[in-house]
Amino acid sequence: MTQHRFTDAATVSGARRTSDGFLVADAFVARTGIQVYSGSEVGLVDRPVVRVWRPEAEVKDVASVRTYSHAPVTMGHPSEMVDAGNWATLAKGEVSTEAEWVDGKLKLPLIIKDAEAIAAIESGTRQLSAGYTSEIEFTDGVTPEGEPYDAIQRNIRINHVAVVPRGRAGEEFRIGDGAEKWGASPFTDAEKKESSMTLRKIMVDGFEVETTDAGATALEKLQKTIETKDAELATKDANHAKEIAAKDAAIAKAEAERDAEKAKVISDADLDKKVQARADLVSKAKAIVSDVKTEGLSDADIRKAVVKAKLGDEAVDGKSEAYLDARFDTLAEGIETKDAAAEHLKEGQKVVTDMNAVHTKFAQGLSDAWKNPTGTKED
Repeated sequence: MTQHRFTDAATVSGARRTSDGFLVADAFVARTGIQVYSGSEVGLVDRPVVRVWRPEAEVKDVASVRTYSHAPVTMGHPSEMVDAGNWATLAKGEVSTEAEWVDGKLKLPLIIKDAEAIAAIESGTRQLSAGYTSEIEFTDGVTPEGEPYDAIQRNIRINHVAVVPRGRAGEEFRIGDGAEKWGASPFTDAEKKESSMTLRKIMVDGFEVETTDAGATALEKLQKTIETKDAELATKDANHAKEIAAKDAAIAKAEAERDAEKAKVISDADLDKKVQARADLVSKAKAIVSDVKTEGLSDADIRKAVVKAKLGDEAVDGKSEAYLDARFDTLAEGIETKDAAAEHLKEGQKVVTDMNAVHTKFAQGLSDAWKNPTGTKED
């Protein structure tokens, strides 16, 4: 809740002189209900008007009513709070203690003791304006009478009651009193019509809006705030997009490196296929050119060496790898290649067979020698 200074206008009535020449009068000093203020008067510059509810419980609150008791009466609103330091200079009288509640309004007698103030009142300066502080609780709601409000006024504390030439509200409260440092007291409907306001046309989100200078200032400030927030959000979105792009790039790079590593890994089956393909190529190369060198050469270089050995330099100079592969395949057509492993196996089997034959012949010789140790022939 925020504390503000306010003025409530009222009219002196039933004035009478005492035997001492003092002026005694009655005045309605407070009422319940809705009071309408400009937003700037209650600290909300972005609101054109604020409907403030004064609950009866707050207006009749004992602590609040007690502050009227002996409150000083001043000529006009002073520029500062009335206190012990300036009371002798500012006070022209005081409010009595006999408060009366009449039709939703608080009525109190007051006594004016200063001769100049009494003369001013009797000459027609009969308006009163209560100067007080209160707290504003900004909360929406509806009064028991069904009137909507934007805020509730609480903890009303009277500082002084000022005699003014024209309270601008007559006997009722009103908005926009403009009572200098003491804020505002509400307008009457008639007074609203008399007041002149300069209206301005401004563009709001593509629409032309007509409002007061204060309203235009508030709307322009709000628009700037929105534009600033939009710019900040756009910057954040751009930065976020950059972060996402960077992360996506990092993920793509990591996946590519992973795939490259996978490509380097050869399964046993793939290795067997590669070994068999290499053996087949070497076998074909040897079948075409028996003395061709294959050790340490790539598959492409082996094909090129075979074509060169078979057909000469002109067959390979400046030729593409695809061309050389085709020429090699042509040379290999119809040539029966040998499985190196099978050939080695056959050679091993032949050696074993030959050794078996030698062993058999040697054994037969030993047997014959045992049977005929003299070596003579039998008839």
